[in-house]
Amino acid sequence: MKQFDQLYINGQWVAPQGKGTIDVIDSGTEAVMGRIPEGNEADTEAAIAAARAAFNAWATTPAAERATYLQKIADNLKARTDELAQLIAGEVGMPLKLARAIQVGGPVYNWGAYAKLASEFQYEERVGNSLVVREPVGVVAAVTPWNYPLNQITLKVAAALAAGCTVVLKPSEIAPLNAFVLAEAIHEAGLPAGVFNLVSGYGPVVGELMARHPEVDMVSFTGSTRAGKRVSEVASASVKRVSLELGGKSASVVLDDADFAAAVKGTVGACFLNSGQTCSAHTRMIVPESRYEEARELAKAAAEAYTVADPRDEKARLGPLASKVQQEKVQHYIERGIADGAELVTGGAGMPEGLTQGFFVKPTVFGRVPRDAAIAQEEIFGPVLTIITAKDEDDAVAIANDSLYGLGGAVWAGSDERAMRVARRIRTGQIDINGGAWNMAAPFGGYKQSGHGRENGVYGLEEYLEYKSMQFKVPKD
Repeated sequence: MKQFDQLYINGQWVAPQGKGTIDVIDSGTEAVMGRIPEGNEADTEAAIAAARAAFNAWATTPAAERATYLQKIADNLKARTDELAQLIAGEVGMPLKLARAIQVGGPVYNWGAYAKLASEFQYEERVGNSLVVREPVGVVAAVTPWNYPLNQITLKVAAALAAGCTVVLKPSEIAPLNAFVLAEAIHEAGLPAGVFNLVSGYGPVVGELMARHPEVDMVSFTGSTRAGKRVSEVASASVKRVSLELGGKSASVVLDDADFAAAVKGTVGACFLNSGQTCSAHTRMIVPESRYEEARELAKAAAEAYTVADPRDEKARLGPLASKVQQEKVQHYIERGIADGAELVTGGAGMPEGLTQGFFVKPTVFGRVPRDAAIAQEEIFGPVLTIITAKDEDDAVAIANDSLYGLGGAVWAGSDERAMRVARRIRTGQIDINGGAWNMAAPFGGYKQSGHGRENGVYGLEEYLEYKSMQFKVPKD
């Protein structure tokens, strides 16, 4: 069992002022795999004070020097890849091979990418008689989720540090162990005291104080839309900057001239990645009514090819969900889909065959789902795909846009040109064209109730910078 009994505040591991602890549960076995402190408001106040005290010196540290620290952190994390992959596979449920590549490989890459960006970014430019400079926004509170825990931490913390901000991090209590390993890597890199601080605990205590605290200049939050609304509400009292990456119900639009075999397999893969615990998962597949039966059979075959097993089992293609709460939520949606009359193509309620423990659900596909059904409108966050039929291209676009959310999506067509024309009509932050691959330098974020602000690459760095313009007197001729 991995146990941490201290918080990381002002460059030191310190005993928490809160006396409670939080158990971390293994998603595959339901056993306790770790324990962390339950930080309280006093711990949070101390961390914010440390970040505030460290801000001026860090903000004026040369960008090249900040970059050197970030690269050291990247190197330290890379050296602990195996340990981190094992931890995250247990915390979240992603199969170990994928966890190593995605849950650890992604963050290692992004720490290195922000090291490079920190030293290359143009922080000032002349515009007429003005010098326009980019300066760090200040003290950043980062509140992060459990589904891609280390990566979502990285996209906030590495970008903020690169920009010259100081940070207080509250990781998810469901998947926090990787955050403590990161804090060890940061400490080993010699980052100045107070620049990075870690307080574990619960959102209503630690997160709420971060959002409302007058000494916090910005809150960056990834999580549910409900919680994001609360963060915005609390943060508004001090008019601080808020960046939100929230829920999604992304549509994969398969047009009549698409390669159906590739499109359906690709959509199922984009829906089931990380057991569906992906905010931008392609959970609605919109297909022409005339080709529904073909799409149905292809989706059934693709879903049934997923071997469900413990994430550390080599044969696992689909692991468990991260928690009992999430398992129960997904089971509820599957039962509701059946009760509401959707066609159950494969999967369904209950545990997968041969499994008696762990937070597993069956990979599930529903067909002929009404566009206004709960399973077609609400974020399920599990391996559940809904197939919706459309009369024509215009109808497909209307269905895709018929959502509170606008985070991800896909268009599959006989040509990239046709897919692009349709993609431009869909109100969402990212769209994959005919199976286009994930790009870690492209902006990621949402429209509508999927939030505001962007992460990844230079776009993520700019979230943590303010504009300042200084005007010079123009000499008279």
